[in-house]
Amino acid sequence: MNIQLPSFLQKGDKVVIVSPSSKIDKEFLKRAKRRLESWGLKVSVGKYAGGSSGRYAGTIRQRLQDLQSAMDDPKVKAILCSRGGYGAVHLVDKIDFTAFREHPKWLLGFSDITALHNLFQKNGYASLHSLMARHLSVEPEEDPCVAYLKDILFGNLPVYTCEKHKLNRQGTAEGILRGGNMAVAYGLRGTPYDIPAEGTILFLEDVSERPHAIERMMYNLKLGGVLEKLSGLIIGQFTEYEEDCSLGKELYPALADLVKEYDYPVCFNFPVGHVTHNLPLINGAKVKLTVGKKNVELKFIC
Repeated sequence: MNIQLPSFLQKGDKVVIVSPSSKIDKEFLKRAKRRLESWGLKVSVGKYAGGSSGRYAGTIRQRLQDLQSAMDDPKVKAILCSRGGYGAVHLVDKIDFTAFREHPKWLLGFSDITALHNLFQKNGYASLHSLMARHLSVEPEEDPCVAYLKDILFGNLPVYTCEKHKLNRQGTAEGILRGGNMAVAYGLRGTPYDIPAEGTILFLEDVSERPHAIERMMYNLKLGGVLEKLSGLIIGQFTEYEEDCSLGKELYPALADLVKEYDYPVCFNFPVGHVTHNLPLINGAKVKLTVGKKNVELKFIC
């Protein structure tokens, strides 16, 4: 399937902030709104974005209404998901793309928002795996990931370079960049919203998952025939877990062992995930991944 990139933004364009997953402090919504407005954008906040229903930012109906309204509005050019957590999966099979197809727009977010990224790609649209409201609220304007996000939204696509890692497998590959949070993507395996493996450069990250759980999910990808079909693999940041001895080795070496039989380039320790240096990635874009002796380069060629 050809994946369409929505139009890039111009000053004066409309952006909506919604909360399709967990609830968020309203102060973060206000600060994120001000940050986006400082870029010359017109920003509104969804009716239920600051709401609360248990751990969620509203009931399923309320969260769906906010997201659907933003998707249906022909004037909206981008939708910023305020945070992840859990809950986006409630909406996946309920969203209507009829009006969206007439006026595609960027969806922004990461973590639990991976479920929506998968949904958008299933419907043929690229989206932006990126920082959310908290980062926009607390990090300075000169923060590199804030700057990269602004650049991408306005059509200035960066070329990312990161340090080499001893476990990297060198090589060059072109493919469609897809991925996100490993546990969320794993939850969609075997559904119509699964990530297609053929021609994919897959990136993975996660937070608060124990190493053996990560390895178990990776074995699912291996035994399910996903890993062998990839064009490249990017292992991002796996954070906030207790290192244990369950694998008999550290996490990255364990994952390296799982993919050693394949011949495509593999990059470890890429700056994407639940960290401050979380590079925005266009899910669904064509990219060139070069894993070299001295560094790693990821270039958008969409």
